[in-house]
Amino acid sequence: MEIYTYIVLFLLGICIGSFLNVVIYRVPLNKSIISPPSSCPACDQKIKPWHNIPILGWLILKGKCANCGAKISIRYPIIEFLTGLLAVAIYYKMQTIDIFYLVNFAIFATLLALSMIDFDYKAVPDSLNLLALTLAFFSSADIIENFKNALLMMGGMSLIRFYVSYLIKKEAMGEGDIIVAGTMGAVLGIKLSLIAIFLAAVLAIIPSLYNRFANKDIELPFIPFLAMGMFLAWFFDSYFLELWSKLYG
Repeated sequence: MEIYTYIVLFLLGICIGSFLNVVIYRVPLNKSIISPPSSCPACDQKIKPWHNIPILGWLILKGKCANCGAKISIRYPIIEFLTGLLAVAIYYKMQTIDIFYLVNFAIFATLLALSMIDFDYKAVPDSLNLLALTLAFFSSADIIENFKNALLMMGGMSLIRFYVSYLIKKEAMGEGDIIVAGTMGAVLGIKLSLIAIFLAAVLAIIPSLYNRFANKDIELPFIPFLAMGMFLAWFFDSYFLELWSKLYG
């Protein structure tokens, strides 16, 4: 029966991933995520229901609009696939489907959406960012502790932001990053949050260098790396906490 649970969760996950694609496209443009129905951005033709099937729809259409032939980004099925993987991975970690599973899945799914928006706009909507933070308070039964850890992480990141911005004479960190730090604190606790930020910095090194020298751009969206670092720290929490104990006692 376990394999069927994973299959069902993956299928549900890719359906939610399809909805995330709508969120990623419409929220930054201040459009409704409910109506009108999905349509081709190039010709405005409504997408038929069978063309909107997660992953399969893109494959059936061969990555092109059925009406005008405009290219449909491969990012759509990738987001759907990643959301399906998230649903499976979170269940694998928690081994139960309860309210905390749903909340944690919603948090990481929202962070996935924020990551894609940050790549597109180098800014994220407060509505989604604050949604992830609010959900994070309820990621476990200890709501007060989660809230306290969120405040500590946001305060710490704000302090670093002020000092570094003063030293380098320009904005060192976005407000969105600070809110994500609060989400980290609530979900992970302080130790794992610090590990997550370290992982994010390591993951960002090569993309940052590439972006600087290949694209001549010194600004790299950091929320995607914070989200990846947070997920890794959450998923492998036992390993990282054991490593922390060995290093710092």
